Amino acid sequence: MTLIERDTAVGSLNHIGIAVVSIERSLKQFQDLFGSPDAEILRSDERGLRACFIEQGETHIELLEPLRADTVIGRFIDEHGEGIHHLAFTVADLDAKAAELTGLAIPIIDGPREGFRTRIAFADSAATHGVLIELVARTSPVP
Repeated sequence: MTLIERDTAVGSLNHIGIAVVSIERSLKQFQDLFGSPDAEILRSDERGLRACFIEQGETHIELLEPLRADTVIGRFIDEHGEGIHHLAFTVADLDAKAAELTGLAIPIIDGPREGFRTRIAFADSAATHGVLIELVARTSPVP
């Protein structure tokens, strides 16, 4: 459900990424507190992390657990503790939006590349008020 329908290149919030020490414990807590459904745990040895996407109503929550301390999520937890890591927004054209942000002096620090479910890119949080923004390619046309 959206409050306002607009024809824009950026869609709704796709998901909130949360860095956690244990996906199993965190998923169980979401299930106990909010009745969250089961979620498949995915693994990327290349990125050194495990992840799951909780479909909580119309909101998606991505839990991210580091497999090693020397990964992006491992360093995040070491520096900040568990918590919100990023906000992800659906975009109509990932490559065009990444190029647009670069042209607006907002560097793309990772990507565009394949993520767990679709192509993604991350904008530099130093240029976005300290918030790490993930761009997520739309996987199917919007009606």
